[in-house]
Amino acid sequence: MILNFETNADHSNKSFSLDFLNTISKKFHETINREDIGFFQLTENKEHLKSTKIIFEKYKDRKHFVQIGIGGSALGPQMLIDALGKKDCGKTFTFLDNTDSEYISDELSIIDPKESLFYVVSKSGGTAETMACFAICRQALIECGVKEEDFNKYFVFSTDPVKSDLRDLANDKGFDALEIPSNIGGRFSVLTSVGLLPALFAGIDIDQLYAGAENIKKTILEDASLDNPLYRAGAELAFAFIESDPKVNQTILMPYSSKLKSLSSWFVQLWGESLGKYSEDKKTNTGLTPIPAYGATDQHSQMQLFMEGTNDKFLFLLELESKNVDFNLQNSIGKSSSDGLNGYTLNQLMEAQLHGTIKALRDRERNICHIKIDKNNEYNLGALIVFFESLTALMGHYLFVDPFNQPGVELGKKYAYEFLSKKSK
Repeated sequence: MILNFETNADHSNKSFSLDFLNTISKKFHETINREDIGFFQLTENKEHLKSTKIIFEKYKDRKHFVQIGIGGSALGPQMLIDALGKKDCGKTFTFLDNTDSEYISDELSIIDPKESLFYVVSKSGGTAETMACFAICRQALIECGVKEEDFNKYFVFSTDPVKSDLRDLANDKGFDALEIPSNIGGRFSVLTSVGLLPALFAGIDIDQLYAGAENIKKTILEDASLDNPLYRAGAELAFAFIESDPKVNQTILMPYSSKLKSLSSWFVQLWGESLGKYSEDKKTNTGLTPIPAYGATDQHSQMQLFMEGTNDKFLFLLELESKNVDFNLQNSIGKSSSDGLNGYTLNQLMEAQLHGTIKALRDRERNICHIKIDKNNEYNLGALIVFFESLTALMGHYLFVDPFNQPGVELGKKYAYEFLSKKSK
């Protein structure tokens, strides 16, 4: 993975000084070595791979995979399947990730519940939206003639190993249950059983996901310098957020790949839920609002704003240097717009669109980071996941917030239950 920056940063600033980078590095190392934070060490434990493969072998003949979860219990797995899922895997995938009755009805109407595996994912085991969809799927099985005592043949849980309503139900009723480690939050959980089981059903090589994650960790743990992509990205973002004029307060992840479109949605939750906080140290609300985008589609929508709107954004532009297929654009349409494509391929057009955009953004002195990976595969996606998770943890130190809690989300849940309790049953 290669990162090239074009920013307005003054590299003499303290954000780029060796002493400051060493201080931030020390804090980052303290964070990733805390017992209550496990995302960085996760891929060292191959037991997650082994236990997930055992469950996959037991249910691999099911035609439909239905993931019941919300937030990190759906966004990460959806991203893996969109990016790497094999079209010839012979499975269909459904994500019940909302409490929208019309959506759920539509999704359940096109599958056979008796040919399905329902994967109920909730670390706490009591997420209201997840339990609601769980109840609906139970009823769908009953309507197909499945008896309640046979539900353990259709449902698998992914939840906390110790304290969880789903864990209790698994122990009482004999459901298979995989672990979400207690020290890993939902938005950091894509490389746990949360994402690994659906990945296996989609024909994804989960061993290579872990290999890529382990490889980028070696780079991240190198000396604190601007040659380290993690510290360079953190310093550039910190300068843009703290000292640029105007200050940057928005972050865009824009992969030039339709298959990686969902990577941006996964990033939005990771970044927004982790860094949008009230800072007790600074006594102020803070954050870097994440914006999802993908190229070249958003060159014809959001890019106008990114290019000429307020210069308060930092763009990560992700390039795939090669793809498995290409199309020759040779044609006899006979118009100047089409004649200009003769002699080129579709991949060359995408490359030209990306590099043209980068040059235009440079001309307007926009803050950008151009990321290159050689191709979209398990190894590189595992590396990207851990890189952005690590950058999120690092930015917590720059913004003086705890990136591993979500008090604003919890408050909304509290009020939702209060509202529901006032409704007549």
